[in-house]
Amino acid sequence: MSDQAFVNSYPGERLGRPEKGPGSVGRLGRRVGALLIDYAAATLIATAFLGYDQFALPGEAGWTLFAPLLVFAALQIVFIPFIGGSPGHRIVGMRLELETGGWVGLWRPIVRTLLLVLVIPAVVFDPDQRGLHDKAARTILVRA
Repeated sequence: MSDQAFVNSYPGERLGRPEKGPGSVGRLGRRVGALLIDYAAATLIATAFLGYDQFALPGEAGWTLFAPLLVFAALQIVFIPFIGGSPGHRIVGMRLELETGGWVGLWRPIVRTLLLVLVIPAVVFDPDQRGLHDKAARTILVRA
């Protein structure tokens, strides 16, 4: 390779990932689908068990206003280390790995999730389609 900056011809090339198939970078459509599945599940759980009322006014809702977000974070932190991704990730055929491959461990899902619930780190991403939350945790969402 020359001194010029490496240019991706597809997301994940710089990281040694295949262009398509298992191990390739999970694309935006799958990521959004997984997020919607996880947040819908979190909302259902919060409604059923934590008294969340999506029609309550902010002043009336109290702490339950944040119940879906807290359940969402708990789902991420609990499931990622044990099944390789959140339920939404697994349903749409993705898993979370270290950049170099392998198990993410226990602390990376916590860091990743704390940044994910802030939203901004998740919507700012690089040419490999990795959000800042994944870059900080040194993780990557790939196709299973």
